[in-house]
Amino acid sequence: MAMEAAGAGLAMQSRAVGVVGGGRRSRSGALGGDKRARAGSLRIGGPAGGAALRARGAKPVAPLCCVKTSRGQQSLHNSVDEALLLKRKAEQVLFELNGRCIYLVGMMGSGKSTVGKILAEVLGYSYFDSDSLVEQAVGMPSVAQIFKVHSEAFFRDNESSALRDLSSMQRLVVATGGGAVIRPVNWSYMKKGMSIMLDVPLDALAKRIAQVGTASRPLLDQPSADPYTAAFAKLSLLAEQRGDAYANADVRVSLEEIAAKQGHGDVSQLTPTDIAIEALQKIQNFVNEHSMASGPFEDL
Repeated sequence: MAMEAAGAGLAMQSRAVGVVGGGRRSRSGALGGDKRARAGSLRIGGPAGGAALRARGAKPVAPLCCVKTSRGQQSLHNSVDEALLLKRKAEQVLFELNGRCIYLVGMMGSGKSTVGKILAEVLGYSYFDSDSLVEQAVGMPSVAQIFKVHSEAFFRDNESSALRDLSSMQRLVVATGGGAVIRPVNWSYMKKGMSIMLDVPLDALAKRIAQVGTASRPLLDQPSADPYTAAFAKLSLLAEQRGDAYANADVRVSLEEIAAKQGHGDVSQLTPTDIAIEALQKIQNFVNEHSMASGPFEDL
């Protein structure tokens, strides 16, 4: 089912899977209404772009694998239990979401894309990455190049356009860029759905980024003999600048809290599935609390 988002230059066809776990259609499979996305393409007209661009959206999500790494030496039994818990939690949350989109926010390297794909898979939602949409709309291969050739402001304008267009849809999981939270207008779009902050310790973020490099992260890409130290210093500054903005998220998923509950001394021992399960639980808690306080969730 195709639809045209008014005033946004958006034509999205992105089919939501509509299946949870082992192929059984969920009880809210029809809740998306006419705004439900279908698999196909996305057309975004950015403020500086002029020409609209057809961008692939909602790529098929790889089959979910919940097997723990060899470091943890977890048994197959535990892995199956984890997958079943994820499926059961998704079934509970799906009906309560009533087709609302999920927006993942957080610092760069916090795992928004990885967790977002898992959530999209188990909820039968379509998945989009706002950075990728901007890259395709502008016609450049990376955010770093957009910053270099144009400017951060140019990127932010196009980022806001992408979020505006996505906010007119339903049944999407959207991984946003780390700096998307700094513009109040972006929150007006994300508040049409559910926003989830992935809160990762800065030390763990710096280690992740130092391992993979900073070439794709323009705000961190600075010459340094010690990548970890440079990344930690810059991340600390960004966290201080954006802390209040991240606090606008509807729910916060703390990796330190998950690790403590599971008896881990390091958040690196968590799997993306662990984080996705916690995110679903936090969504359910939020919906239940607000339903009791102010009526049905769809009225929020």
